[in-house]
Amino acid sequence: MDYSRPEINHVRLDDLAAHDWYRFVLSFPPHLVQDYLAKFQINSQQQVLDPFCGTGTTVVECKKLGIPSVGIEANPMAWFAGTTKLDWTPDPHTLLEIALEIATRAQAAISIHGEPLRTLPEESYRLLLKNSISPLPLHKTLILLETIEGYPEQSYSCHLKLALAKALVTSISNLRFGPEVGVGKQKEDAPVVEAWLEEVSRMAKDLPQLAPLNSVPSSIYRADSRQILSALPPKSIDAVITSPPYPNEKDYTRTTRLESVLLGFIKNKSDLRAFKQNLIRSNTRNIYKIDADDRWVNKHTGIQAIAKEIEDRRIKLGKTSGFERLYHRAVKLYFGGMAKHLADLRYVLRPRAYLAYVVGDQRSYLRVMIRTGHLLAEIASGLGYEVCGIDLFRTRAATITKEQVREEVVMLRWPGELPNYPYPFSDEAL
Repeated sequence: MDYSRPEINHVRLDDLAAHDWYRFVLSFPPHLVQDYLAKFQINSQQQVLDPFCGTGTTVVECKKLGIPSVGIEANPMAWFAGTTKLDWTPDPHTLLEIALEIATRAQAAISIHGEPLRTLPEESYRLLLKNSISPLPLHKTLILLETIEGYPEQSYSCHLKLALAKALVTSISNLRFGPEVGVGKQKEDAPVVEAWLEEVSRMAKDLPQLAPLNSVPSSIYRADSRQILSALPPKSIDAVITSPPYPNEKDYTRTTRLESVLLGFIKNKSDLRAFKQNLIRSNTRNIYKIDADDRWVNKHTGIQAIAKEIEDRRIKLGKTSGFERLYHRAVKLYFGGMAKHLADLRYVLRPRAYLAYVVGDQRSYLRVMIRTGHLLAEIASGLGYEVCGIDLFRTRAATITKEQVREEVVMLRWPGELPNYPYPFSDEAL
């Protein structure tokens, strides 16, 4: 099998319903969830967890299959998207009628000439990627959003706003994804209302087939995956299927920055900082002086050796920027944060629970190889998990070197009791 084929990670046409309402560009596909639900023999009497829920691929797919599920997500925009994608109560005809009335009102307001173009407050505008949306499309978007928020019937507003978020990144803005988020050719204008209506129509088309399964229990908590005990009751989870961030220089907050700001989830630098502090430290853009997760891996010789190799290479190459100086620390903080997550997770798992973690090898830090899956498996073993195996999911081209690197699924099993030996990778008990 050619594991580098792009379609391995694409959403199949039969799976698009609900999933396609809004997705991360880096999301894993629903068919991967299907595969591991089958492999773990999960049924409707059990509950599945995705502790790095993103926009809800695992929980949405579980709900479509009649399996109760729960998610944990710290990104407010992703949490909103996933939560809305789980709500299949709207009547599709009413949704379309309301959308058409809002479109008429918004178009009338947009057609008024002579007024200055609307824009964001300065502190919010500064958070956007430069030139990520042009002035006229932004003006139209703000009018449409104001019309949605001012419509008397608000029970449909979440779906209408999510449709706008999807239209923003796919049709209205100047963003491009490949897979890094960047800014492409500037659009002087864009069919804002028309693009939004197209996304609402997609929702309305999906709702009739989804509605019969709306009663399947599913929810997403907005929380830090390293503080999972604050969100979930003990021994409530039968399986975990998830894809945490990888240790690299992808700032995941940039991926959703435009829609996060426009929908009001992030209004200023203080909001952004608070959001970043609830994330696993997977890149140097969300590292802070007070961070101390690295203590949970200070005795892991493999991770310490990788960090030392990165720092030695940085010095040898004369790399002196503030971010480059943090490369070695980012690696230790990432794996330490994952150790904290896996340690707390043990208490919410039922005996014999199975886990699948989709992770990728990385060479982001001065091309030093980080075998993410193998290192997480070692940490999990030290915490008492049984390592069932590491499946190759696909290979993908590294951003800089273009060599094929592995994306894997680490399979674990929780035996049900804490190990009778101390955690080996830290001076402190975990």
